Amino acid sequence: MFDIDNKIVHRDILCKNFACDLKKCKGACCIEGDSGAPLEEDEAEKIKEILPKIIDKLNDDAKKIIQEQGPVIIDIEGDLTTNIIGKGGACVFVTYNDEGIALCSIEQAWQNGLTDFRKPLSCHLYPIRIKKYNNFEAVNFHEWEICKDAIINGTINNIKVYEFLKEALIRKYGEKWYDELKLTAEEYIKQSYLFR
Repeated sequence: MFDIDNKIVHRDILCKNFACDLKKCKGACCIEGDSGAPLEEDEAEKIKEILPKIIDKLNDDAKKIIQEQGPVIIDIEGDLTTNIIGKGGACVFVTYNDEGIALCSIEQAWQNGLTDFRKPLSCHLYPIRIKKYNNFEAVNFHEWEICKDAIINGTINNIKVYEFLKEALIRKYGEKWYDELKLTAEEYIKQSYLFR
């Protein structure tokens, strides 16, 4: 574990290889799991605000659930999340391209200049998960079977988790923090090689 400005970073983020391979996984992290994407309060409000800009891109099941329950919910663990289709189903904001890859309709709206909100930070940061405590935040790597191809792809291309998620980590903690994380990773990996 590494303490960077009261963010306790797990060593896996510095050492493990990871780079999404959407052609293999088809965006499975958006369509599998017991609940939707974790949200901050302001993100939930932003989603409600931009909903009219993306609702037409959603499938009929998603539209029905949003109409009946809303786009965001409190899940069974008491966390604020995006809503999902059925139990263990896709996020209501998922759309699919011609290759059957799950895409985020919120991010597509951002790419098309329709909103300044890219997508929930928890999605942007995945496979990093952040847990808040009273005096610090734990920054952990969430290992999930559906991401095995991302680990293979990261290994082939020698991309570490923190490198793959540079943009998302800067969005969350800022450039100065990321630069310190990068320096810590480089030093740790160099020391690991020295003591082999």
